[in-house]
Amino acid sequence: MLISLIIPIYNEEKNIYKLAETIQQTMDKHHYHYEVMLVNDGSKDRSLQLLKEIASQHHNFKYISFSRNFGKEAAMFAGLKNCSGDCAIILDADLQHPPEFIPEMIAAYQEGYDQVVMRRDRSGEHFLRKIPTQIFYKLINSAVDVKLTDGEGDFRLISRDVIDSIVSLEEYNRFSKGIFEWVGYSKKTIPFKNIQRESGQSSFSSLKLIDYAIDGIISYNNKPLRICFYLGSITMVLCLLYILMTLIQIMTHGIDEPGYFTIISSVLFLGALQLFSLGIIGEYIGRIYFETKKRPHYIIKDTNIERSAGESDEN
Repeated sequence: MLISLIIPIYNEEKNIYKLAETIQQTMDKHHYHYEVMLVNDGSKDRSLQLLKEIASQHHNFKYISFSRNFGKEAAMFAGLKNCSGDCAIILDADLQHPPEFIPEMIAAYQEGYDQVVMRRDRSGEHFLRKIPTQIFYKLINSAVDVKLTDGEGDFRLISRDVIDSIVSLEEYNRFSKGIFEWVGYSKKTIPFKNIQRESGQSSFSSLKLIDYAIDGIISYNNKPLRICFYLGSITMVLCLLYILMTLIQIMTHGIDEPGYFTIISSVLFLGALQLFSLGIIGEYIGRIYFETKKRPHYIIKDTNIERSAGESDEN
């Protein structure tokens, strides 16, 4: 059985060697047959140089380097498309996904599970990150058609059937947390304690996390559009009621001096509602725009993976 380890890399020069050493120790200790797919997502530090050094020393370490930063979703997709394993394990390069859990994940896979998901708790996490994350999961589970669990991320083992199902989904706007749930298959969850980064800083800023949340909400349902419809309908009814009440007042008491507050409040509220609705509609139109362009998910600039004749570096 061949096990593929897929690791997206972005500016992780401080962690790469320790990561490679930990993986080797864990996998060799249990005599696993494995390959490591290191996907450099346009790093600006020495990450690519270190990946090449590691790959030159160990034949089962393979690297893919993008022409620029295409994002973690593209890096995971590239790893899945190019891996050869009977199953694949996705983990981060910052050692917050400890390779020491790999034997337990493989044991669960051998029990017959197609997805073995590591679920971390939120212990030690800063409240400025913890509280918005909890709000995100409550919000997204009330809005999307697939159910996501707080703490379940990309750190998971997936079988070849799951890999093939995910790779067959060619959509440009990818949200892997949702895709993992959408494809289904049998799943086992293993809890583990939250681990802080060994070194370096996360490339996920607060704004990127907000963008990621919007991607998740928009990608798997049309409920935001339905909300716009409901808000528009309710606002229209309220406006008609206000007009009717105003008409009755004029007929019974005559014309009073128009209220400044009423006019300004109505204009601001309706303007804000229109902009909000247009923003949601724009998100969906933007996604349609990117899908119709049929651009590749990534462009490979350099790799040590043998590619068949005529195989494109774009995908």
